This record gives sequence, C-alpha cells and structure tokens, in this order.
Amino acid sequence: MKRDEAIAPLSRDHHASLLLTQLLKKNAPVYRDLPVDLLGKSTYAQQLFETHIHNHFSREEAMLEMTKGIHEEVDILTEQIKAEHRQLVSLFQSLATCTDLETLLDTLATNLESHIRTEERILFPLLQQHCSKALLQDIHELLH
Repeated sequence: MKRDEAIAPLSRDHHASLLLTQLLKKNAPVYRDLPVDLLGKSTYAQQLFETHIHNHFSREEAMLEMTKGIHEEVDILTEQIKAEHRQLVSLFQSLATCTDLETLLDTLATNLESHIRTEERILFPLLQQHCSKALLQDIHELLH
C-alpha cells in the first residue's frame, strides 16, 4: 500500500533506523563509513537516538494522540507502540552503562526492527484506512 503523504515523513524516518538495526546486530557485516567496533556502534546508536529517533518517537506519539478513538484496533496498537517506545528509550539509555554491549546492541536492533515493522505493516495501513481526510490533513500539518 502506498503511504499517504500525511504519514510519509515517519516512514522516511524509519529508513535510517532500519539501517541502524542492521549495523547493531550480532555478526553484522561491515558497513562503509559506519563504526565496526562495539563501542563505536554504541556511540553511533546513542547519537542517532539523541539527534533523530527520540524526536521521531515524540512526533509519532503526538500523531497517535490525534487518532485516539478513530478505531478500536488503532487504540490498542497505540498503547503497544507507546510501550515499545518506552522500552526502546530505556535500551538506548542503558547503552552508556552497559557491560555486555554485544548482547544489548543485538537486543536493541531486534526490538527496534520489530517495532518499525509493526508500524509500517500494521499501524500505518490502519491509519490510512480509518482516518478521515480532515484528520490526515491535520496529521500532515503536524508532521511537515
């Protein structure tokens, strides 16, 4: 399903995060111009979180507040997405003090990838199906 332009900025944001998930996985291949050691990957993940991902979560949650009540499935999924955001924030924050970086980076990668796939494959199509044109316009104004 083609992404509605109102929601498209969130999908575009997901691209960088999906690249991060590949970098952080155990036994990840070397990616050009990206860190190769665990500490470098951890630092890169923390920087991306601070400069990009944290703001993305905030924008998503603001959008989800706008969609409250449009459909039961969306409301249930909204609570799941918010819980996943809290879990991911905790994982990103624990990178600074973790003693087993390899395991934490892999866990973070797996959870972030699963989260993004849920949004792309389930949440966003539901929003496109159940949001009115007026609500999509309001979302567009919020995200652009």
